[in-house]
Amino acid sequence: MKVYEFGTEHEKVFVMFQCAAEPWWVFKSSAEAMARDYHVYLFIADGHDEQGTEFVSIEKTVRDAAEYLKKKDIRHIDAMYGVSMGGASVIRFLATESIPVDKAIIDAGITPSPYPRLICRLISVWDWITVMLGTKSMTLMKLAMPPERWTPAGEDPEEHYRKIFEFEKRHFSPRTIYRVFWSTNNYFMPEPVPAVDTQIEYWYGEEEKKARKNDLAYTRKVYPQTVPREFKGLAHAELVLMFPERFYEEVTRFLRD
Repeated sequence: MKVYEFGTEHEKVFVMFQCAAEPWWVFKSSAEAMARDYHVYLFIADGHDEQGTEFVSIEKTVRDAAEYLKKKDIRHIDAMYGVSMGGASVIRFLATESIPVDKAIIDAGITPSPYPRLICRLISVWDWITVMLGTKSMTLMKLAMPPERWTPAGEDPEEHYRKIFEFEKRHFSPRTIYRVFWSTNNYFMPEPVPAVDTQIEYWYGEEEKKARKNDLAYTRKVYPQTVPREFKGLAHAELVLMFPERFYEEVTRFLRD
């Protein structure tokens, strides 16, 4: 795991967990926006950290993050955010770690699958094949995520996609990709899930509403205080990746409430 820190002059703590199969720098603009007011800790999971590691599990990611924060003598977190796989990390962190969190945003967070183990394996294999194909072909990557929509403002589409493609080719091993999907869909949660005082919003884009239905239902079941928030016209992880200023505004709105 690698940790990037921004806004180190601030006392208030904002923790960020990334989504899967993306290089760390695609989160940099949103992290820097939040660093206007917070000391931001951006956690980059094993297998994504440019250090030759392999992803192990959501459980290890959360445990390593908590240990890092404790070594920094952080005993209280003002706010926490995670998207997709990172949202799964937030869900588990709240349930299993001893550091209290005032407010948490679970952005399209993935929750443990209710399906039989064999079905879960098949789903993981399908996801693995899909992503591995995308990491081998720039054409497939562009078909899945059209550059006219998924290039950040001010960046050249060809250069942006080339950087991502080269990063994925060098750093995302087949084992990491498979473990990412298996663990994100099948991580362990305690039963019962301990009650927490954290204020929680569950975010999702309008275009992924159906895909997040079960995840939202699970999150509201284990954390009844969860408030859903839908973002019109947006897809999975689009807010944090493409619109750092809007991301900052939406996060600070929630933190002010």
